[in-house]
Amino acid sequence: MEEELEQLEQQVEVITSDIERLLPVLPDWAMPLAVLGLAFLVGVMTFRVVFALLTRAVAKKDLFWRSLVARTRRPLRLGLVVAALSVGVPVAPLDPDGADLAQHALLIAFMVLVAWVLHTALHIWTTVHLRKFTLGAEDSYLARKHVTQSRILVRLVGWIITVVAASAILMTFEGVRQWGVSLLASAGAAGIVVGFALQPVLKNLIAGVQLAVTQPIRIGDAVIVEGEWGEVEEITGSYVVIKIWDWRRLVVPLSYFIEQPFQNWTRDTSSLIGVVMLYLDHTADISALREEAKRVVEGSERWDGEVFAVQVTDFRERVMEVRVLASAKNAPVTYELRCEIREKLIAWVQREMPQALPRMRETVSVDGSGRPMPPGIAVLDGPAP
Repeated sequence: MEEELEQLEQQVEVITSDIERLLPVLPDWAMPLAVLGLAFLVGVMTFRVVFALLTRAVAKKDLFWRSLVARTRRPLRLGLVVAALSVGVPVAPLDPDGADLAQHALLIAFMVLVAWVLHTALHIWTTVHLRKFTLGAEDSYLARKHVTQSRILVRLVGWIITVVAASAILMTFEGVRQWGVSLLASAGAAGIVVGFALQPVLKNLIAGVQLAVTQPIRIGDAVIVEGEWGEVEEITGSYVVIKIWDWRRLVVPLSYFIEQPFQNWTRDTSSLIGVVMLYLDHTADISALREEAKRVVEGSERWDGEVFAVQVTDFRERVMEVRVLASAKNAPVTYELRCEIREKLIAWVQREMPQALPRMRETVSVDGSGRPMPPGIAVLDGPAP
């Protein structure tokens, strides 16, 4: 045993003497580069060990933790390399300027790393959270609520992370530190000027927060905006995209839904009551019409069985107004149910009750007592022919 230790000491002395003879020959940059390269390799090897341990630790955890470990593979590698280099820079024989530059670069890399990890964790959490909800359900109120809130808040938090990270990085530079402070605090006269210049952006940003909290609209809501009926297709950080029924897209600023009135047909539930208006002659048989309308609605697959009514809602000079109410599970189905009721009722009126169609009644006055008239036509203010 003693002989083996002596041999090991001799080998170490030989290697040490070889290094001492080699150092004067190497250029000045070789030793710092070797130390930093060694620190880099230590960081990479540490990453492999740590990542393997984390993967094993979350193997039986829920989807969020497994996804977080898998998606943060590159940020974790960068973080461990930055940590190893932070230890290697003070050890490496660098001049003061070089050491300061390296420490500054590592500090910026660390800030970028933190923002990167926060963005990744936010995206993973949102994805995992929204997997619980399905927008394609018949009554997707809860799903649309969570999808809308998540998308708006993710964009908002993403912008906050980016602004804070950019401000922190700017504050590390002496020459532009005030820019970072202004960007982060928006103080002073310059902040007021910038506030006025960015008023539309800030207005939509605040409107986005209000939409996420109060939710006057959600993804998939059926709305009427600017006289156009459509569905909320997308909500971004500055505007809302409405998919109109004929596949056109109406792009509206976020602030519009805070400041202007609009119709939301699916605010609390997807079910809607469809209205069909009929204009018939005063001689129409309402009882027979009600029975036929009931037969049409009950025989339709689109009716949800909740609401049905036939009512005379108005009388006019030549027609009376008859309103048919029927409910369906959502806006598109309600529209189709209304069309079906119109088509079948007008066909029935034409076939079974043609006298109920709107008619014109006029009294004709003819001035011509000596003029021959056809039988059955009376001449006012004159003798009958």
